[in-house]
Amino acid sequence: MTARTVLITGAGSGIGRALAIEADRHGHRLLLVGRRADALADTAKGLRDALVLPADVTTSDGRATIARVVADTGLDILVNNAGVVPSGMAETGDDATIAATLALNVAAPMALTRDLLGALEVSRGQVVNVGSVFGDIAFPYFTLYSASKFALRGYSDALRRELAPRGIAVTYLAPRATRTDAAQGFDALIGPMAMTLDSTETVAAHAWRAIAARRREQMPASRERLFVALQRLRPALIDRALIRLVRDPAVIAAARNHSPS
Repeated sequence: MTARTVLITGAGSGIGRALAIEADRHGHRLLLVGRRADALADTAKGLRDALVLPADVTTSDGRATIARVVADTGLDILVNNAGVVPSGMAETGDDATIAATLALNVAAPMALTRDLLGALEVSRGQVVNVGSVFGDIAFPYFTLYSASKFALRGYSDALRRELAPRGIAVTYLAPRATRTDAAQGFDALIGPMAMTLDSTETVAAHAWRAIAARRREQMPASRERLFVALQRLRPALIDRALIRLVRDPAVIAAARNHSPS
């Protein structure tokens, strides 16, 4: 890819920061969006061409700020990465957590994409939505998170079909669990549930190969790719495996002792 203007939400840490560093390595210009200016500034250190843009994508004011900047800079690739990873037993999710998760993981990318479609149409650009393997495989103790990523995947599929005649590509990224600050929220479940976590650098490098090729979706280059295929073709097999997992006494104990996040 030649140099592009890339906007990444949630760029202050985790996968967002790694995506920004990888984009910089490819020579792209960056608009770094997030709630915390200091974290964005840390990401921008060492990047060749990065604009720090503190804004809350869950608010209309925050999105309006982003749109005003994009009107001046133009936009080639929008990466909707910002998100939260709530976990815990289904009965522990309160109304505030449900609302906040859906606002950031689902409503914000939909609204921001809507607000920036004009710029993306000019550039015949690309929308990149960062989902999760849990958006294909509904994982126990991640019910709310899985629901939000299922919604984002459905949105991505519908948007891809709608925008194709306008020359705008839509790529849905589905990494598996990743070592980020958010993963600390479900640390107690990692061992008992035999979860394997990738580094943010691995996720970002893999993601940019899919973005550069304007692929429709990207799955992890791991056993999870097979599990997703089985989920789509033989969901009963995945049902049995995960139900057996949640019957494990170690998993039950971890879930009961887990603080909702």
